[in-house]
Amino acid sequence: MKISKIVLYDEPTVPEIQLEKIREFISNALNIEVEVKGNFFESIDHDMCKKIATTRIFDLKNPFKVHTPSTEEIQIETQNKDMSNRKEMTLYDGFELQNIISKHIPSIENTLHIILTNKLTATFDQNDFRYHARSLISSNPTIISTAGIIEAPAKPKQYYLDLMTNFSENRVEEVMKKYKGEFLEYHDPRLYEILEGYVLQAILYYKTGEAFCDKKECRLFNAHWQKDLFYSQIENKKICKHHQEIINDFNN
Repeated sequence: MKISKIVLYDEPTVPEIQLEKIREFISNALNIEVEVKGNFFESIDHDMCKKIATTRIFDLKNPFKVHTPSTEEIQIETQNKDMSNRKEMTLYDGFELQNIISKHIPSIENTLHIILTNKLTATFDQNDFRYHARSLISSNPTIISTAGIIEAPAKPKQYYLDLMTNFSENRVEEVMKKYKGEFLEYHDPRLYEILEGYVLQAILYYKTGEAFCDKKECRLFNAHWQKDLFYSQIENKKICKHHQEIINDFNN
């Protein structure tokens, strides 16, 4: 798939200076024009807010069923606030959300649109018949969920075992404090560096159709654990030989 330009849409929790760093990283790595636009969800009308609210998920164990949104839910979409400030994160069906967005994105030849959002996207897995949070919904437009990057890769195993002991709201706070630094939290400064890798993943996935990388030492690795996410995107921060060849071909 030929790509001549990337259009990157920001989201409320990503500072402008960090978005510019992501733009520079992608532009330099792939020798491609990257245009940064404002938050996609700030420019949508009431009708589209209502459509987006219909993609909300409340039953994790059954395939998607169109939700009939309340007036309050539609109002939340129109306000377009930082979703991480809410006590309970709302899940959105990633494919349904993508389909709605695609109808409001201009179709420009060889241009890939990447939407950053703090909405928590999920897809239904036919293998275990339940929804799972997802960081990346690929295609054009691509959706990268910052909430998904935080919620989808698992925290340390012992974290969950500790939570099961005398579970309570205070216990959650205690366990989070105990393992602080071992996983991403909302507004975590490490998120922006990790976002670089996800944007790169999105672009190469769209271009080649290859599903990520199986090597933890590569920034194209699809991490299922937070510790692996930190290693591939921050500690190691390298590209494997195979994907470097694809990048070289991209630049040529």
